[in-house]
Amino acid sequence: MEKMKNNDTLHKSARHVLLVMLAVLPAAVSAGPSGQAMAFTCAGCHGTDGSSVGPSMPAIAGMDPEVFVDAMKAYRQDERNSSIMNRIAKAYTDEQLKEMGWFFASQRLQLFPQQYDATLAARGAELHEEYCEKCHENGGRPGDAGTLAGQWMPYLHYTMEDFLDGNRKWPRKMKRKVDAAIEEAGDDAIPALVNFYGSQR
Repeated sequence: MEKMKNNDTLHKSARHVLLVMLAVLPAAVSAGPSGQAMAFTCAGCHGTDGSSVGPSMPAIAGMDPEVFVDAMKAYRQDERNSSIMNRIAKAYTDEQLKEMGWFFASQRLQLFPQQYDATLAARGAELHEEYCEKCHENGGRPGDAGTLAGQWMPYLHYTMEDFLDGNRKWPRKMKRKVDAAIEEAGDDAIPALVNFYGSQR
């Protein structure tokens, strides 16, 4: 009799555990892949942790998550010039973009040495201090205005060409600041800034 009672108790406990698992399972399934798992799709161009090893691809490790989400939304809405990013961005929901943004924000940016012109870099440091430091603090290191310091120089060059050619929308105040830098330094302004940011480690 005691044995039957124990068996009955075991069956009830097992049934309760099964009911809890069945209740939790749909939530676990609907949660979908993590930000880290989704970020693996970016590894081919931006590196496994967001530190790009391709000179025409930006590093996105340590990027402010809001900057990441805003950029991806701009690609998704075809508001930003791109070869393939606009198609890639359309595959993600707003919530998924936020999760990916937080993953990349948590990664440590790895910088790689680049060849740069020391004279231009020194001029770029002066121009940065005068026109760019207010938004791109600490020499352009990761922050809520994006990452400039240590970015690949070809990427920075192509990006500035997009702004100047009208293929990319200027952020607030940026055009006025860039125009002022060009007025002061002429054709050397953009190369100087690019060499300065590329010299940062």
